Parts: sequence; C-alpha cells; structure tokens
Amino acid sequence: MMMSGRPIATTESDDRFLRVNSLRDRLLTEQQLQAQLNTGRTYLPQTHTEELAGCVRRTKAFVGSSFCYSVGTMSVPPNYSDLGKAAKDIFSKGYGFGIVKLDLKTKSQNGVEFNTSGSTNIDSGKAGGSLETKYKLKELGLGLNQKWNTDNTLATELSVEDQLAKGLKVALDTSFVPNTGKKSGKLKTGYKRDYINLSCDVDFEGPVVHSAAVLGYAGWLAGYQMAFDTAKSKLVQNNFALGYKAGDFQLHTNVNDGTEFGGSVYQKVNDQLETAVTLAWTAGSNNTRFGIAAKYQLDSDASLSAKVNNASLIGVGYTQCLRPGVKVTLSALIDGKNFNTGGHKVGLGFELEA
Repeated sequence: MMMSGRPIATTESDDRFLRVNSLRDRLLTEQQLQAQLNTGRTYLPQTHTEELAGCVRRTKAFVGSSFCYSVGTMSVPPNYSDLGKAAKDIFSKGYGFGIVKLDLKTKSQNGVEFNTSGSTNIDSGKAGGSLETKYKLKELGLGLNQKWNTDNTLATELSVEDQLAKGLKVALDTSFVPNTGKKSGKLKTGYKRDYINLSCDVDFEGPVVHSAAVLGYAGWLAGYQMAFDTAKSKLVQNNFALGYKAGDFQLHTNVNDGTEFGGSVYQKVNDQLETAVTLAWTAGSNNTRFGIAAKYQLDSDASLSAKVNNASLIGVGYTQCLRPGVKVTLSALIDGKNFNTGGHKVGLGFELEA
C-alpha cells in the first residue's frame, strides 16, 4: 500500500503500532490524513485512511527522533507526591508573593550543573539563599547532588540508578550542620517500571519507614502512601489516592489518614489556556477549601496567571521572557475581603540560565 510514493503501514488491531523513522520527510499528520480524506486525494481506501487517522489521533507518543504511534501502552506512573501535579503547578508556578527572588542556573563544559537561589522577604527583610551542584556519570548510573544554604546546612545525595536492576534507584541522602555538629541520614530506594512506581525511605535517626506505591493502567492511577513506626509497630500515616488522565484532562482525589479529603481537576482547554480546580475539607469540620486557577499564554514569551480561593484571596502573576535565558515574574496577592485596609502583597522574581 502506497501513499505519496512511500509505503504506509495500517493495522486493524490497537495492540500494534506504526513507526515512522524520519520525522520531517515521512511523518503523515492527522491533519494531512483528514485533508486527504475530505478531498478524496489519497491512495488509501477510505476505511483504512479513517482508521489510520484515528490511530494517530488517539496514540501520539514521541520516541527519540522518530514517532511511534501505539495504543494501550502505559508509561511509568509518577511518584505518589507527583499525583495531581498538573493542577498543583497551575496554582503554584508564576507566583512569588511578598518576596524578591533571583534564580541562576548554569552548566559547565564537563556536565556539572550549578543552581543558585537567593530571596528576601519584603516585610521582614530576612534574606536567604542556597547553592546546589549536580553531577551525573550516565555510563555508570551515578549521580551526586550537593546543596548548601545560608542556614549553614550541607546536604549531599549519592545515587545509583539502573545498575543493580533495571528501573531501580538507590540513594544515600545525608545532611550536616557544622555549627551544631548535627548529622542525619536517609536511605532512599525507588523502583519504576511500566504500570508501577514503588519507593521506600528509611531514616537512620528514627524508627519510621516511609513507603509508597503507584499503579497505572489505561489512564487510571491508584496510589498508597504509608509511614510505619517499627518501634511501636503501628501505622503513623495512611494515605490513599486515585486519579485519571486522558489527554488534556486530569482528575485526582486523595484521602489522608481517613480525615482529610481532597481533589483536583486539570484541563488544558487549548494551546494557550490551562485551568485547574482544587477542593479540600477535613472530617468533623465545616472548613472547606476551594480554589480556581488559570494560566493563559499570551504569546511565546509571555504568560498571565490568576487564581482565587473561597477566602477571597486573589493572586495574579505575569511572566515575561526578556530574551533566551532571562525571565522575569511579577505577582500580587490581593485580599478581597479587606481590599481597602491593605495587607496586599507583591513579588518580583528573576530567572537567569546560561
């Protein structure tokens, strides 16, 4: 079967895939297929063209420098803490109320990443900062992260990934405070494969073991997080989460210790507009928390963010890319209940990357 002089594979089973090695020269997009279908200018029978267009529409996935169209596959589920992350990002990114912040990211020729961050609180005048370095030896699966902050705390993490077993990551996370001599350490393990994401952290200072598991299938995500006190032989944390992801729509719900309930909805309306809604409440209390947020991409270099909650707190943010590697963010928090009495906050942030 030929189209535009090139062989095109079709299939009647959603368990098979179509791979195109050359993205520019050989990729046939859904729009092109639909246009050919509408005009009748195609070498494929109409039923096959419709089927192929449907396959492309349902199953787009990037694979390196080529495209792979497949149905029914499931990537590695996110960590438990990242469930509902799309909605969280709409509420958190693009804001910096009450602070002036500077972030600098750079990378040396030998692959060492440097991340420097500094901020000052406008109301109190308190300033703080941190310096973080990251280095990876990909061929050995080794990673070394070091972070120092102005509280004089030095944290170091050494990790090994995909060496002991495919998908297994083992890390040793330590911290040291020179002023007091206080030391702490934690052993972190994580295992990621298709349909499953497991993690287990053991703190050397205490008897509590933290673990989590996330399962994913056909867009559905189910997660469980627990903390077990080995000294008392009882659970001290017991959390559940359930989510669903379908294209530009994501739904997430969670229950923490059987008393705290929460949920979020994320929707990408189009290429410019993203929206999110969150809802949370505590059993035995009438205190329900509700919020709505949106992010609008004005153009390729500018975006506008806004959010409001049931406490009448209104947040707005504007992000502008001045040039490649230079970004500035302006934000403001308005107290809608006490608009005339003041108490509003503004923020300014700079991000530099070289």
